[in-house]
Amino acid sequence: MAKILCIDDDSDILDTCEVVLQGMGHKVETAINGKEGLKKAAALKPDLIILDVIMDDATEGFHTACKFRGDAALKHTPILMLTSVNETSPQKFSAKDGEFLPVDAFMEKPVKPKEFVAKVTELLALKKEQINVEGRRD
Repeated sequence: MAKILCIDDDSDILDTCEVVLQGMGHKVETAINGKEGLKKAAALKPDLIILDVIMDDATEGFHTACKFRGDAALKHTPILMLTSVNETSPQKFSAKDGEFLPVDAFMEKPVKPKEFVAKVTELLALKKEQINVEGRRD
């Protein structure tokens, strides 16, 4: 069982993530914006963070991700960024952007459940692998 934090201002997305992830056997916490997400992450020390791009402003998700990367306890926590930016903006994001942005993966909203489950599983395996390499335990 992993601890997963979902941060999104859309309650339907949070509800869906919660149902799917709890169905996989994970503990799920939710937050409605970056500020609340940062607070909950500090207490929870999640194994995975699922983060929206646009919340209180158009770039809140990116700023929140940068703050996670600057926190020693969270800097290696995988981040899956959910976005509908590709549909609403000429700006396009892809996995390649992870080289420049502090996230491990992007997924388009609306998410497809099978792809979502596969990506969550992949990122949790990445976290586990990193813990094994570093020899630390949470």
